[in-house]
Amino acid sequence: MLDLFIDLSLFTMLVATGIAIVKMRRLFGVTMMAGVFSLLSAMLLVTLDAVDVAFTEAAVGAGISTVLMLSTLTLTSRIEKKPVHTPWIPLLVVTVTGAAIIYGTLDMPHFGDANAPAQVGVAAQYMERGPEDMDIPNVVTYILASYRGYDTMGETAVVFTAGVGVLMLISGLRRRRRKHTKDEGEVS
Repeated sequence: MLDLFIDLSLFTMLVATGIAIVKMRRLFGVTMMAGVFSLLSAMLLVTLDAVDVAFTEAAVGAGISTVLMLSTLTLTSRIEKKPVHTPWIPLLVVTVTGAAIIYGTLDMPHFGDANAPAQVGVAAQYMERGPEDMDIPNVVTYILASYRGYDTMGETAVVFTAGVGVLMLISGLRRRRRKHTKDEGEVS
């Protein structure tokens, strides 16, 4: 019962944070609230016993993403501009997408079902053979480092490439801004 109360409380705080993000116009506040949203998501994932995913969410969502958004704020205005169009088309797109996602999850097995394909397929073999094959006591570590090593390496490469790309964009924008300021100074 306590677990359900904690899960519902965290989910309610997630919804409230999401609504606050949508209503805010100051971009610094939006960035900070997005970090709070990521930390709340990480806490919810911990209560669902997905500590490895929670750690990634906290590091990438609250850490790296917040730093990148704050860096981007140095290149933009501080307040969001009022939209010139009505929000009905984006709302329709989000509603249809959400309905499609919910429809896609209707035939999934129930949470914790021992007969789910993920539990009876290759995962069971990993759990049986892993400790003797790898001699590593942590299940998540030996699955990510050995059986899914190439996948993990690919994910790391994608995140690294995205970070480098964002940093290159930010540095290019700063150079253009400095050049534009310098050119304006020469004209006057």
